[in-house]
Amino acid sequence: MTTTTVPHTGSGSTTRTLVHLAPGVLLSLSGLLMFGLHWRPGAYLVLGAAVVLGFVVDRALGRDLSLIAFGVVVVSLVEVSTNIEWGHMLVMGAALVAAVLGPYLASRFWFRDHAVRFPVLTGKRWTLREYGYLVGIVALGYLILPVYMISTGVFENWPAATDAGSVFRLFLGTNALGIWDELFFICTCFALLRRHYPLWTANVLQAVIFTSFLWELGFHAWGPLLIFPFALIQGLTFTLTKSLSFVVAVHLLFDFVLFLVLVHAHSRDWFPIFLY
Repeated sequence: MTTTTVPHTGSGSTTRTLVHLAPGVLLSLSGLLMFGLHWRPGAYLVLGAAVVLGFVVDRALGRDLSLIAFGVVVVSLVEVSTNIEWGHMLVMGAALVAAVLGPYLASRFWFRDHAVRFPVLTGKRWTLREYGYLVGIVALGYLILPVYMISTGVFENWPAATDAGSVFRLFLGTNALGIWDELFFICTCFALLRRHYPLWTANVLQAVIFTSFLWELGFHAWGPLLIFPFALIQGLTFTLTKSLSFVVAVHLLFDFVLFLVLVHAHSRDWFPIFLY
């Protein structure tokens, strides 16, 4: 992995740093415009400018930004929603798979730099602290998600699952999307940005796109105050553990609580285990 050393002194060094940072900022801004504000014409222009400027500043930067841009554009071509009808799930699912598979294949077989990786079997056993962290995630989800989803009415952005078939599709959809979030935003966007920017710069840039996408999905009201820190923590956790399986476990446990809350919010006699 290669990272850019950030200069600390000199006006010329500062200018070069800002110029190098600009493509990443434009990329992140395009995600906000694309999914958060849903202004597609402007988003495509800003995204294109990010890639072009990236190539002007540094060929490797432009190449990596183009991989992220590919995924963002592919996802933007389909309706991003919580519709759990099979037809929509298949169309949206195909786009999400392409958004991850495209950058991975290009990195591995075209550029041959293996920049996009999905480290599942790391050979390292999880520590007691990590297992404790997973328990803490469930506890936080239990305390926070019912208050957020129900008090704001955000749960209504998801369809009511009142029969076995719809409950299964809701469970499948929340889990599949949770896995995709980590594959794309962490293993692809964050990993590629991390090759060119310091840890927290890359982390904030990916977190803006992550949060914007989930806003379009339906996490409205004060959802960004919940999603943005979560995205930052996932980026940091991946950096520390270097384990896709661990960050996916974190996400799926949180999403399992989300699934229970969504079913409960629509049908209060289902899963009456929450305090709110």
